[in-house]
Amino acid sequence: MAEQSTARGSRFTPLRAAQLYDAVLDLLREVGYEALSMEAVATRARFSKATLYRDWGGKPQLVAAAVEFRRPTRIDLIDTGSLRGDLYVMVEHADDNQLARDAALQLSVGHAIYDNPELRRTLREVRLNPALDDIGAILRRGVHRGEVAADNPALDLVPPMLVSLIVARPLLSDTAMTQDDLRRSMEALVFPALGI
Repeated sequence: MAEQSTARGSRFTPLRAAQLYDAVLDLLREVGYEALSMEAVATRARFSKATLYRDWGGKPQLVAAAVEFRRPTRIDLIDTGSLRGDLYVMVEHADDNQLARDAALQLSVGHAIYDNPELRRTLREVRLNPALDDIGAILRRGVHRGEVAADNPALDLVPPMLVSLIVARPLLSDTAMTQDDLRRSMEALVFPALGI
């Protein structure tokens, strides 16, 4: 994957960019957004602080670029031929380790999202909206195939509900969401709501 930065013609190799983004995400999990400094990132990733500011602009942009770079596989490419099958495959793409890392990341930026509108907007654009769009694409295919009525009121509710389950889980318990939890949520909530 090409490196993401505000300077789209970046001179960094994909490997070097990946090292930087991994350092950003590791530091976020360790110290949280508020305590994350560009100096700490520069030291951990062996970049100059001037380069970080020049190519990424600031902390919100660098964090968003790191999150975007490590975004999971796009689920809108899943097409098993049935909505139920597509939703099960979507869950299979949710690796338990990645779900745990994502939960730690969400907790590390949780407070900052409320206090920093730029970070909130940026993370919504690079992480939440694409996930909602991917789930929506799967549901629209189910409607197109005639598996779900086009006027089913759950169609608009299922994408944010699924994302909310994952985001809220670390706040509600001491554990991150797992594949098993997602499957149970699908079977108990999503499938009945969609009538499949």
